[in-house]
Amino acid sequence: MKRLLILGAGTAGTMTANKLRRKLSLSEWQITVVDRDNVHVYQPGLLFVPFGRYRRAELTKSRRQFLHRGIVFLTGEIDRVDATAKTVRLADERVLAYDYLIVATGTSPRPEETPGMLGPQWRESIFDFYTPEGSAALAAALPEFTGGRFVVHIVDQPIKCPVAPLEFAFLAEAYFRSRGMRDQVEIVYVTPSPGAFTKPVASARLSSMLDERKIAVEPDFLVERIDAGRKVLVSYDEREIDFDLLVTVPLNRGADFVARSGLGDELNYLPVDKHTFQSTAHPDIFVLGDANDLPISKAGSVAHFSADVFAGNFCEYVEGRPMTGSFDGHANCFVESGDGKGLLIDFNYDTEPLPGTYPLQVFGPLSLLKESSRTHWGKLAFRWIYWHLLLPGRRLPVPTRMSMRGKHQPGKEI
Repeated sequence: MKRLLILGAGTAGTMTANKLRRKLSLSEWQITVVDRDNVHVYQPGLLFVPFGRYRRAELTKSRRQFLHRGIVFLTGEIDRVDATAKTVRLADERVLAYDYLIVATGTSPRPEETPGMLGPQWRESIFDFYTPEGSAALAAALPEFTGGRFVVHIVDQPIKCPVAPLEFAFLAEAYFRSRGMRDQVEIVYVTPSPGAFTKPVASARLSSMLDERKIAVEPDFLVERIDAGRKVLVSYDEREIDFDLLVTVPLNRGADFVARSGLGDELNYLPVDKHTFQSTAHPDIFVLGDANDLPISKAGSVAHFSADVFAGNFCEYVEGRPMTGSFDGHANCFVESGDGKGLLIDFNYDTEPLPGTYPLQVFGPLSLLKESSRTHWGKLAFRWIYWHLLLPGRRLPVPTRMSMRGKHQPGKEI
């Protein structure tokens, strides 16, 4: 009996377990999934909780219910991986042996890494929204905000869903307008990047949207500390940005056991081949989702497209054949822009987000880098797709590899 052990029952781990359950014989394989708890959070929905679109309870379900019959699910904190002995030790001293290991333990915000972020102002005037607790706290705080400087801030990259802070700024602007108090709120978007996005064409479009909404941008801002008493962000080059209410995206790190196991980089992400997700140090370890060091966004779409490529590759690998699938870095993101509209970006390792259309087989093409109500409703519909199609590992009618069909370079003929 061959033993496949999957660490993490989030998006990547659950999809991958279910896809492999269909491909591998249970008479020959034992598939075990481990996570610290039995609570699966629909993370894209956290963005909407502060604005009343969802309640926290609508975004959580049992992890176990999404794993197909025949998959063993265990709860427990992971202490460390011994890649030489091919074992995983849990905090309660259980030891799990494996023949093949998939690490899909994601990334998480670490507010303790920035001096001054935690303390008496945490979730009083300093908030996060990437956690259920943070988004719920913001939902309670926003109605009480009467005006002043409202700052949306990113500590550093990479972060999960890198467009989410932009989305939050857009939604906050629309929210304050809906309350008739927009002229009482100065909104500032503070980023360590040189612009609104990391690629030029999308950055130009998104920057113009910020300008249209009178959202100021403070680029190249690397925060050194937060002076919570004075309510000031202080950068390494000693610039200061004051705030009345701060919505921050803390530094993100991979799981702590990665460091204890000596498997990751300085941020606890595991180095992998960017096309096959195979560990560069241990050939029987694969790393999916946000836990690896792929040079692409840490986004749910990457986990989705990765799992599509990986499932076939893994079956080839365990049969001693070359892996023929090659992940091209495909990612796409729905960017909520407020007022019932959104836009879509689609890109990969080699091609930046471009304008045009995105090929969608069922609903028809969606516009790229152009706001529309259709894109907004597509983002909201994704919650049903996530629970009922994506997590169960069913194939979606979207291309795994990025297509250039419908895209064009600005200034060139379509």
